[in-house]
Amino acid sequence: MKIRTITTGFSYQREMNVEDFSEISDKSHMLKNSFINNDYQVQTIRMSTQPWQDYAKTKKELISAVQTLSQWMKNHQIDYFNIGPTEEKECISWLSEILNICQNVFCTVKICNKTDIDYESVKETAKIIIKNAKLEPQGFTNLRFAALCNVSPNTPFYPASYHDQKDVSFALGLENSDLVYESFKEASSLKQAKKALKNRLMDTYGPLESLAKKLSKKYNIRYNGIDVSISTSIEKHESIAYAFEHLIKDYRFGQPGTLSIAKIITDTLQSLPLKKTGYCGLMLPVLEDDGLAVRNTQNCFSITNLLLYSAVCGTGLDTIPLPGNITCSDLEHILLDVASLSIKLQKPLSARLMPTPDKKQGDLSNYSFPYFKNSTVMAQR
Repeated sequence: MKIRTITTGFSYQREMNVEDFSEISDKSHMLKNSFINNDYQVQTIRMSTQPWQDYAKTKKELISAVQTLSQWMKNHQIDYFNIGPTEEKECISWLSEILNICQNVFCTVKICNKTDIDYESVKETAKIIIKNAKLEPQGFTNLRFAALCNVSPNTPFYPASYHDQKDVSFALGLENSDLVYESFKEASSLKQAKKALKNRLMDTYGPLESLAKKLSKKYNIRYNGIDVSISTSIEKHESIAYAFEHLIKDYRFGQPGTLSIAKIITDTLQSLPLKKTGYCGLMLPVLEDDGLAVRNTQNCFSITNLLLYSAVCGTGLDTIPLPGNITCSDLEHILLDVASLSIKLQKPLSARLMPTPDKKQGDLSNYSFPYFKNSTVMAQR
């Protein structure tokens, strides 16, 4: 298990100066160093503001704020920052320019609430995804953009993260699929697997939470909790797909038995007696897990399958490689399905969709990102 991110949330205001920001960034680094000194590997430290329309009313003000924040983050060795979601349809079109100007910023759009889909926002979001895909080779800009459906504030994971309080806070997101892999590898039955997973998670998370609470008091920074979601790794021996296959034996991930194991994982996560925040579900990012990437090339599952799994366990659709010639209409249908499921089940879901220029269904992606495992472009229908 590794700490994927220590995400610090703060309320940004235009009158904030670099000295104010330095105090916050210092706390982020003190947290990182303290976890490292207690033998935890920390991959990134990140920051998230409140939704950006609280501090930028015009496109010019937004560009200015993002450029300022981007430079501050670089100067203070903060890996990435997130300006949160917008709900204003007329502002969605600004986001491609923001993502193009600053390479360390993430942002999102809310496309529904708990009862209704915002159809115009869905249309505008689809347009932005198409536009983003043309900004960088392989459509990589869309890694920093997503559509949100009922995702609450204070999740540490990107791209969904945003802040909602005045005081500075932090939350932990973990890379932890190895814990599932090892638990299921040793189990001889589904019942035993569930028990083994809970024991292993509590043995790992208990000391981590105790330390987080101690550091919260020491550095006077509110602790929001751990997003206990299972977040995957590109290492073969830590793959969530291969973890599933320890239990479904003669089947592969995506075939019969997959959904039942997904439920076991989610039920276990929700039963953990910890201070939790964020999704607290099972993440199935096709390009960020060795087994998922391989099984995708073998056509073991589809976008519809992944969304079905979200009904019992998941966080939505994540790092989905799509054809470069996908249409806005195709994307709208996918987004509408995600939003509909979120509303029906009252679950936080998101969609990070990645059209790949010059690639068609069945082509192998050629990302050079170290946290991606290349896979075949999925069918949009």
